[in-house]
Amino acid sequence: MAFGIGLIGAGGNQRLRHIPGFRAIDDVEIVNVVNRSRASGEAVASEYGIPRVSESVEQLLADPAVDAVCIGTWPYKHLEYTEAALDAGKHVLCEARMANDAAQAEQMLAAARAHPDLVAQLVPAPFDFRLGKTIKRMCADGSLGDILEVHLTLLNGGGLDAEAPMHWRHRTDYSGKNMMQLGIFNETIQRWMGDTTRVAAHARTFVTSRVDAESGERMPIAIPDSLGIFADLANGARCTYRVSAVTEGAPGPPSIELYGTAGRLAWRFGDTGEWARHGEDATALEPDPGTAHDWQVEADFMRSVREGAPVELTNFADGVRYMRFTEAVWESWSSGRAVDIEPLE
Repeated sequence: MAFGIGLIGAGGNQRLRHIPGFRAIDDVEIVNVVNRSRASGEAVASEYGIPRVSESVEQLLADPAVDAVCIGTWPYKHLEYTEAALDAGKHVLCEARMANDAAQAEQMLAAARAHPDLVAQLVPAPFDFRLGKTIKRMCADGSLGDILEVHLTLLNGGGLDAEAPMHWRHRTDYSGKNMMQLGIFNETIQRWMGDTTRVAAHARTFVTSRVDAESGERMPIAIPDSLGIFADLANGARCTYRVSAVTEGAPGPPSIELYGTAGRLAWRFGDTGEWARHGEDATALEPDPGTAHDWQVEADFMRSVREGAPVELTNFADGVRYMRFTEAVWESWSSGRAVDIEPLE
């Protein structure tokens, strides 16, 4: 009998990634879907050949054919649906960002730990599947010496048009304290170099309101669209973040640059990079043999379910770590003071 997947929410990433990802795995079938409305659920079911449409999350979780759920809703529902799914005996693959805030993320981790027989996985930041393991190895083995400074540059003009409609990412009730793409890039840096211990942040919201397409009403925005951070890492490095959605025409793609006592490394969006020891010319960074891969999130999830493989990309503990970072940044810019981040026990 095929392993059954239930979809909770069927938005863009479910359609782009998770539905084709699960359908490509032998003996795995998407058997049920629940969406924001019955009509939208039926449309998804018709398009992808899903046999059942549920009226509610509770109805989907009561389906004995559902062995695991893929939660594709906005962050504000992740805690509620994760706890309900685990309590119903279902494995969980949950879309990122993990939750609205660190407290919700910690509740999700506690729920996962209370069900050690079930797999709980977050959809990982996908930017470094080719080079990430190599960069992590180089950070650990001294290839760059002691890493002193890290610089993230993430500039674009996607939020500059004040007449563009409100997106769910602009709403704290849906997105919580998640800001632009900050969390997903912190997750990437965290993979390479470990925890952040302290942040000092400054932020502005330049576009302070937008029209909600559903209600037609103009709504205020509290989430920043311009953000700068000075951060300390547990490994001793200093990290700076420049993140903005109002910098139209900013040169170059997103980048992360590492500077050590013995060398330097530059990673570029698109998962390319170069590195050099000091005094030498930079050369293209190639992945260590056997470490590069494409998107395989659903296959990784099923490997953990079927074979007991540990969840690496991304487990709930690492999700709590990036949520603690995000919340500390929010607290720092809103209070005007530096904030320490407690390590996860």
